[in-house]
Amino acid sequence: MNNASIVFTPAAQKAQAERGSARAYAARVAEGFPDTVTPELAKFIAEQDTVFLGTASADGAPYIQHRGGPPGFIKVIDEKTLGFADYRGNRQYITLANLSENDRAYLFLLDPARKQRIKIWGRARVIENDVALVEKLFDAGYKAKPERAILFTIEAWDVNCSQHIVTRYTEAQLEAGFADVRRHIAALEAENATLRAQLAQVQTQ
Repeated sequence: MNNASIVFTPAAQKAQAERGSARAYAARVAEGFPDTVTPELAKFIAEQDTVFLGTASADGAPYIQHRGGPPGFIKVIDEKTLGFADYRGNRQYITLANLSENDRAYLFLLDPARKQRIKIWGRARVIENDVALVEKLFDAGYKAKPERAILFTIEAWDVNCSQHIVTRYTEAQLEAGFADVRRHIAALEAENATLRAQLAQVQTQ
């Protein structure tokens, strides 16, 4: 048995068969999905500053919560485990309540600038009162108050297609691009000033 049924549940496989896409996914179903952190996945995670965390209550009521922080706020603990500090928020505690009765969870990572997205299925647990772990996961200098840690055990992950992702850039990404433009403009202005000076010198001779 592999983990394909986590990503493609029996109902999903039935729908694929009925709608003609089962053959396209037959090899993946036979092989299963990756369930450990590869260097490529680790690099992608280290570049992200946002994630959507999906959980559900014991009776299946779904909930999605945005989590964010500095790039790389999600840490790779080991080849099967991710972790991040849980910051003080609006104190609704829906995610924490869901995980207390149903540990199944899902991470959706989206990088609009590169038009890439990765889906991760697994189990999550809340770790309270572990100061050392929170300090390990918290990015020093970030303006937030960490209250606990959340650890996520990977059961399967998949790279989603880039269709319909609208390209967007963060302020930091735009600033880096503008910095290159400003340097290029400064170089052109300096060259222009030099040429004007040379022209003026020629005209006075």
